[in-house]
Amino acid sequence: MRNKGSLLKELPILVVVALIVSLFIKTFLVQFFYIPSGSMENTLQIKDRVAVNKVPFISDTIKRGDVVVFRDPNNWLPEPYDNSTNQLISMAKSALVTVGVLPNPTKQYLVKRVIGVGGDRVVCCTKDGTLTINGVEVIEPYIFAGNKPSEMNFDVTVPKGKLWVMGDHRGASADSRYHQDDINKGFVPESKVSGRVVGVIWPFKNITYIPRVDVLNK
Repeated sequence: MRNKGSLLKELPILVVVALIVSLFIKTFLVQFFYIPSGSMENTLQIKDRVAVNKVPFISDTIKRGDVVVFRDPNNWLPEPYDNSTNQLISMAKSALVTVGVLPNPTKQYLVKRVIGVGGDRVVCCTKDGTLTINGVEVIEPYIFAGNKPSEMNFDVTVPKGKLWVMGDHRGASADSRYHQDDINKGFVPESKVSGRVVGVIWPFKNITYIPRVDVLNK
């Protein structure tokens, strides 16, 4: 049986190993994000914690219908503000960022659904108020109840390597539609995508798997 001195000597090694494992998981496998807004209701709720798959051979390429987390492409979000005056809380937050439990506040993230991938033409709206992808009218079951597919008309063709993204709560989502004047013309470069949302992990009552819903290829 090991003595207390031996355990104390091994503790720093165990802490370092745990940090390395956490960083590996964060970098290559899965990362966790907090949902701060209602732009993806009712698929995701405010204050949900979601798991994002980062494994290339599992997530494959980003596809139409995926819910993805991505870094702010071009000032879509205001500058972050930390109102915490407690040094211990700030240190705790920094530690959680390091091990991947919290996202880095200096790299702002958004979560939206991929509506169009490279080569897709996405148009809204038809005379019936529906959205079309490559000329096909689609019914989007994930849209927040009472919302229209879009209150704004648009006609875009997605460049290769980029995505057209929209929130499921169309009436509360400042998505690709509202950033067509930026450097990317509202499109999100695939290089900005952190991964695909695979499930809600907290709170317990909201735990669920988040599937890909490609309305063009049912």
